[in-house]
Amino acid sequence: MKFFVSLASLALICTLGACTKMVERDYPKYLEKNAGESQLPTTRQVNQYYLPPETKSFSHTFSSFFTGVGMRWVVEVGKMLEDTMQSQDVQGAFGGLKAVDSDAVPGSTLVLEVQEYKFEDFGAHLSLNAKLLKGGRIAFEKSYTQTGRNQAGKMVIGGTFAQKNAVHQSTKLAMDEILRQLIADLNGAGQPVR
Repeated sequence: MKFFVSLASLALICTLGACTKMVERDYPKYLEKNAGESQLPTTRQVNQYYLPPETKSFSHTFSSFFTGVGMRWVVEVGKMLEDTMQSQDVQGAFGGLKAVDSDAVPGSTLVLEVQEYKFEDFGAHLSLNAKLLKGGRIAFEKSYTQTGRNQAGKMVIGGTFAQKNAVHQSTKLAMDEILRQLIADLNGAGQPVR
């Protein structure tokens, strides 16, 4: 009984006051738990990637009627993209991929820039620009936009307790689809780097 009173109190406080939830904190665990589900194609066109500072710090804050109007959800999109690039699925798809601190590093570098992210209408909406640099020159560049699967059922039924999982899942599905398209495009762009 005390447990339910505590949950009700928390829900009331977050509805009336301002509660902030950081969504990225559990995202690496989410990726680990869902390893193998991405089923990404493979490529050997790139061996390193770079996320510019603006992308690494990119975040989006939103509220949802279903989780209490005082509840603020902070989606650290740049950190989630970094987690995704380091995940087992992405590392396997690229045959190993290391992060570099500059786009001027020798080699074949994939530069990823978040252009836009929103979580609205029960789903993640992501726009990402991808550039392949070879020898300091742009060998390929394209922008991708994808919407992750709608999470209305989870959010309406689960409310606050299902919100983080809904953001994780919808964002991951949007990123996976962008990576799937990107890998197909990279495979058509030239010879493997290894």
